[in-house]
Amino acid sequence: RMNSDLENQAELEEKTRLINQVLELQHTLEDLSARVDAVKEENLKLKSENQVLGQYIENLMSASSVFQTTDTKSKRK
Repeated sequence: RMNSDLENQAELEEKTRLINQVLELQHTLEDLSARVDAVKEENLKLKSENQVLGQYIENLMSASSVFQTTDTKSKRK
């Protein structure tokens, strides 16, 4: 009887330990998932900003005489 009680106790402790481990892993997964979502959002924002900057640089280049005169210079040679 005593041995059986000890086995039950050990089994219960092991189950409790495993349940706690599962819960901890679930929380870790939730945290990682939230982090992934945040990074995706930041990535979209940066891509959008990058496009705006690219367009701005293109507009500056097309408006600047420095970039437009390279063709005429090479034709003169």
